[in-house]
Formats: sequence, C-alpha cells, structure tokens
Amino acid sequence: MGIWEDIKNPFHKGNNLIRLIYINIAVFLIISIFSIVGYLLNNQQISEKVLNILAVPASFKTLLVRPWTIITYMFTHKNIWHILLNMLWLYWFGRIFLEYLDQRKLVAVYLLGGISGAVLYVLSFNIFPVFRDVIPVSVAIGASASVMAVVIAIAAYVPNYSVQFFLIGRIRIIYVALAIFVVTSFLDFSSNSGGKLAHIGGALFGFLFTLNIKKGRDIGKGINSIIDFFATLFKPRRKMKVTYKKTASDYDYKKTDYDYKKTKAEHQVKINQILDKISKGGYDSLTKEEKDTLFKESQKKN
Repeated sequence: MGIWEDIKNPFHKGNNLIRLIYINIAVFLIISIFSIVGYLLNNQQISEKVLNILAVPASFKTLLVRPWTIITYMFTHKNIWHILLNMLWLYWFGRIFLEYLDQRKLVAVYLLGGISGAVLYVLSFNIFPVFRDVIPVSVAIGASASVMAVVIAIAAYVPNYSVQFFLIGRIRIIYVALAIFVVTSFLDFSSNSGGKLAHIGGALFGFLFTLNIKKGRDIGKGINSIIDFFATLFKPRRKMKVTYKKTASDYDYKKTDYDYKKTKAEHQVKINQILDKISKGGYDSLTKEEKDTLFKESQKKN
C-alpha cells in the first residue's frame, strides 16, 4: 500500500510533464507484462496483438477501424532504450518549456505534435511509391514525434537559452534542438523511414506552434478544450446539500389532522361549559380567565 501511494502521489500532485512521463512508463510496463506472458506461453502473438491495438497503422482502412491509435501510439514503446531516450529528452526540454510556457500548452504541443507526426507518416506511406508494398503491415509507435514537437517549440521560443554539456560547455538550445532533429530525422533515412517522417511532422508542428504563440495565437487551445470536456464528463459530480433552519411554525406543520381536531374539540367543550355557566349564574359568575377566553372567541367570529 505504501509503494502504491509513493507511485500515485507524484502523478496526482505533480505537473503535466510528470504525468506524461508516468503514462508512457505505465503503458510500457503493461506491454512488457504481456510480452513476458507471451514468452512463457510460447505465444509471441499476445504481445503483438497488444501492440497492434495501440500502434498507428499506415493503412487508411485499418486506421478507420482503429482511430484511437492516432493518440495511443505516442504513448507506446516496445524497447527500453527507445522509451528511455524519449523520456529523457522530454524531461530535459519539458522543464525548460515550463519555465516560459504553461502546463496546458505542454500537453497541447505533446498531443498535437504526436498527431501531426502520425498524419505525415500515414500520408507519406500512401503517397510515395517506395512504401506501397509495406502499407498493409507498417505501424508506428513511440513518443518521438511528440517529444520532437516539444524540443523544437521551446528551442524556437527561446533560441538563446543555453544548456551546460559535460566536457563541451554551454551551448544555445537552438543548436541542440537542430542537432537532435537532423540526427533522428534525416541520417540513414531508409532505416525506420516511418519513424523519421513522424519526427518531421512533430517538429513542423512545434515550429508552427511557437510561430503562432509569438503572434499571440494559441493553436493548441482546441485540444485543451476537448480534454477539459472529457475531464468534466467523467468527473463525479458533487451533490448539493441544502439545510433549512427550523422555526416554530415548522413544528406546527408536523401536527396531524387528529391532533388538530382533538384540540379544536377540547376548546369547543370549554366554550360550551362557559356558556352553560352564564345561563345558570349570569356573566358575573365567570372568572377573569373565562371572561378572557369568551372575549377571544367572540373576536374570532367577528
């Protein structure tokens, strides 16, 4: 229970950068568990099926059947080095991002950068002849496009920001971002072409995002509105508790018809007794209390 609390608290109390990293790690662990189960059962199709459910396919027909993959693929990793490098870059550049821009913008850049990467990947595989034969079996996974969007977005926003490198010294962030972009997106392009195309798509969105932010436009606002809508939709609503202050009249309403009729009958008996006393001994035979009761009764009738 203590371990679970240690894991859960940073997610709930941390910022959106930590949450994004946690989600990536959680999905990776789930995939790893299925992979281990498949290995023990000598059935590798188990882990492959899980990956196919989460990975974005190059085929338009398959994508129509699994539209959610355009989101899930950017949280999916199969290789430990793949997720490790992506999360390290996301953490380093994400921290700088949050120094200048808010958490909602970070989530928007991550998600829309990932979507942009997926769109460019799918379109390229269906446009260029070189990919024609592999379209039915090609899928893309990984947060690389999303991370690249964050890297390029903040590097374009504060290009003169410098970072310290061991044995090298301080280097402006724009040069670091360009180096990452070129190495991961263009070198040996024929190898993992789909992933490199996704990187380019993410980088393009990151650059366009910052270009618009500097002009006072937030092109990521829409995705945050969608997130807010679903967050509100699934959030349990608090029931309003209303209390009323009781008054003396509230207790009167609790009287039953029987009580009311009984009280009225007893009062009438008392009036009849007073009237009988008058008929026998005259008005002067009444006590002061009886005279007051008779007077009040006469006022009611008037």
